[in-house]
Amino acid sequence: MSELKSLSSRIDDEFAAVEKKVKDLQTEWLQQYRERRKRLKDLDQIFQKLAEAWKPRLDTLMQKFGDRVQVTPRLTPSSREAAFEFQAKQGRVRLRFSAETDRDVSKVILRCDLEIIPVYFRYQPHAELEFPLDAVDEVAAARWVDDRIVEFVRAYLSMGENELYSQEHLVEDPVAGVRFPDFAAGATLEWQGKKYYFIGEETRQEFARQNEVAVQ
Repeated sequence: MSELKSLSSRIDDEFAAVEKKVKDLQTEWLQQYRERRKRLKDLDQIFQKLAEAWKPRLDTLMQKFGDRVQVTPRLTPSSREAAFEFQAKQGRVRLRFSAETDRDVSKVILRCDLEIIPVYFRYQPHAELEFPLDAVDEVAAARWVDDRIVEFVRAYLSMGENELYSQEHLVEDPVAGVRFPDFAAGATLEWQGKKYYFIGEETRQEFARQNEVAVQ
């Protein structure tokens, strides 16, 4: 009987050990949950500070493109995002800036994603910058955004310079004999139901003189 009692006690000890382990895990999980909630509150304050630096820069980008761009913001407890959709004759252009965190809310991840379809030249489609949650450098983050915006503008303008994009939009100055994208025309003239494009006012005036067209 004593041996059976000993066995029973040993079995009970195993069950008790498992129960204690589960309770310890529950306590640990609860503590991790509380710490994560606290970090999420800290993250919200960090996002607010980043927004103070980012917003005027993104507003400047919007102002430069005017009605050629639409912006869609998106906010969640763990991320902030601004998605830009640009109008372009040459294709579809999407730019996305986001500030996110990892699953443990231990760091801040800045991302910039650019999509150009179709694409006939090289550009940087993705860039990232990371900071520990307790060591976010707002100045460095602002400088990073500036650099990404300039890179985007350079890529956007390259679309117009690339002949594969602009071929269907190429026009020719009838006086200078120069071919260029229609959006780059320095002057235009409607004559006999046709629109003519010129590199500048000088060749436009010369065309008018040659063809005896009255221009203002």
